Amino acid sequence: MSLIRPETRGKRISLTRGDRVFTACNTVLMCLIIIVILYPLYFILIASVTDPYVVNSGRLLLYPQKLYLRGYQKIFEYRPLWSGYRWSLIYTLLGTLINVLVTVPAGYSLSRKDLVGRNAMMFLFTFTMFFSGGLIPLYLLVSNIKILNTPWALTLPVAVSVWNLIITRTFFQTNIPDEMLEAAVIDGCSNFRFFFSIVLPLSKVILSVITLFYAVNHWNGYFYALIYLSDDRRYPLQLILRNLLIINTIGNSSMAGDSIGMADRMRLAEQLKYGIIVVSSVPLLIVYPFLQKYFAQGVMIGAIKG
Repeated sequence: MSLIRPETRGKRISLTRGDRVFTACNTVLMCLIIIVILYPLYFILIASVTDPYVVNSGRLLLYPQKLYLRGYQKIFEYRPLWSGYRWSLIYTLLGTLINVLVTVPAGYSLSRKDLVGRNAMMFLFTFTMFFSGGLIPLYLLVSNIKILNTPWALTLPVAVSVWNLIITRTFFQTNIPDEMLEAAVIDGCSNFRFFFSIVLPLSKVILSVITLFYAVNHWNGYFYALIYLSDDRRYPLQLILRNLLIINTIGNSSMAGDSIGMADRMRLAEQLKYGIIVVSSVPLLIVYPFLQKYFAQGVMIGAIKG
């Protein structure tokens, strides 16, 4: 039932002086918060095309005061960069697909009250968030099953994130009522058909949220690649950019044929820090707007509604 009286519909509601003051203060506060959040991102973008001497002077940057593009030139001339992009895309797509295929059925199963031993299973999953076998046993396991230096080494050991599993289970518990399952069973619907025909179409929000979480984690990951990959031709983008940054640190004389002096090397090393952030973040910034709606809804999963 609408709480707005019929005679007030379509009419502009007049605000009191206190309401106008509150709205103005609230607007100013929100604008300041937005500036505080967005300026560091804007600063990185501007600093990536500005002379590092200007950046290091400590002045507030509002626009590129002196263009310096050698950092981007060095990044895009670095041939392993494009191989890193390709392998990062492979690891991200393959890893995210495995993650979603495992997490969603597991989360739905653990949300079902008729699953025998589900609390014990959930305890075992949660236990691994605080205690694990350690890196060496994990490396030995990966080595024994013969997946070292393959994409499987970066995807199978991290097939499930317990945190994402808990989020998925919570979503199913709060958004798929038991009455819906009971009605489907009465109509002769099997568990598999209920899951694929009813649950999944109603779960676009959680599917988008965990896909984004997993994809970002795979795209930004480099530690497991550093441990499990010995062939630098299979390195992901983050590891390639890390090596590029190390190569161009002060005092390093690699990059054969590079005869720039120490001062230019310092400038280049400083700008590479910002350029690498921009280059590695662009794919995620392109994808994020398409999932923003679902991501905002996913933040409220498990919240108290009333």
